[in-house]
Amino acid sequence: MNTATPTLLYIDDDAALARLVDRGLTRQGFRVVHAASGHEGLARLAQGGIDVVALDQYMPGLDGLETLEQILKIPDAPPVVFVTASQDSAIAVTALKAGAVDYLVKDAQGDFIPLLHVAVNGAMRQAQIQRARDEAEAEVHASRDRYAALAAEREVLLREVNHRVGNSLQIIASLLHLQANSSTQDGVKEALTNAMGRVAAVAQVHRRLYTSHDLKSVLLNQYLDALLEDLRRSAEGNRMSRLTLKAEPIDIDPDRAVAIGIIVNELVMNAVKYAYPDGAGPIHIELKAQGDDLVLSIADDGVGLDAKADPRGTGMGQRIVSAMAAKLEATVERDSAHQGTRIVLQFRRANAAKSANVAAG
Repeated sequence: MNTATPTLLYIDDDAALARLVDRGLTRQGFRVVHAASGHEGLARLAQGGIDVVALDQYMPGLDGLETLEQILKIPDAPPVVFVTASQDSAIAVTALKAGAVDYLVKDAQGDFIPLLHVAVNGAMRQAQIQRARDEAEAEVHASRDRYAALAAEREVLLREVNHRVGNSLQIIASLLHLQANSSTQDGVKEALTNAMGRVAAVAQVHRRLYTSHDLKSVLLNQYLDALLEDLRRSAEGNRMSRLTLKAEPIDIDPDRAVAIGIIVNELVMNAVKYAYPDGAGPIHIELKAQGDDLVLSIADDGVGLDAKADPRGTGMGQRIVSAMAAKLEATVERDSAHQGTRIVLQFRRANAAKSANVAAG
């Protein structure tokens, strides 16, 4: 819209009245263009530069309502004020329903021109507000689309990172597995097998994230199942034929999943080494929800914890379990009533600091 000199297209077959409108609105700062028919008005609109239209109803050829229908098909059509000498309110209702911004009754003497001035000013202001609203909504939609595109791109990149990290760690675990199998020294074989399990625990988290719809959490039952399968393929796999898992489908953040996986790896390997001196035996892993807490237990039916003391042990596994338990803010207890060894860890699904930050946010 030209705010300095707005242009009004006055479509009316009454040339004398058109001159009155021209004089009256020119004094009010408008440039008035006259079209004597609906067809002529549409042709002038096609040339552009029109800010507002005043449209008469009764004209030869296209009448006002037919012309209004054609005007509103024009992209970014200017607002239309419907003008007629008829007192029939049905025409007014029809015109407003069809898309006219305002409606007024004209007279042959031009007394309606001040009202026309008010109407066209109001129509232009309303059109300006509507354009601003449309532009704002378009910008909001564009921003949402940009955000959605960035979020989708970020998710793809995160999946790709998790995929590559998981693959790289799996390669390392496989190399450790090969090295352990080829070693003839029991101490070296044991160290490499333990290292392989620790790497596999981390690798499985990244593999879970790559295949999951949710990049912020890991389903523990699926994760632990895959982790135990890795352990069965390890150098000590022949002693894990009776390794069982009972885990609820609980989701947890990746960092805590890693800590849980490493704890399971250490305690399972400890049971494999010491619980059954004469061969393989059952080892049970159980994970369940208990209120807001999670309870993880690793149990065997072997010789018991006191009999597991081994002077060759370095205590590395115990230190790792303690460190991971501290990361989980977990309590670690031995079930004294269990025949054999049963270690129970209890911890929150999310750590206290993270829960406090979420609540505060």
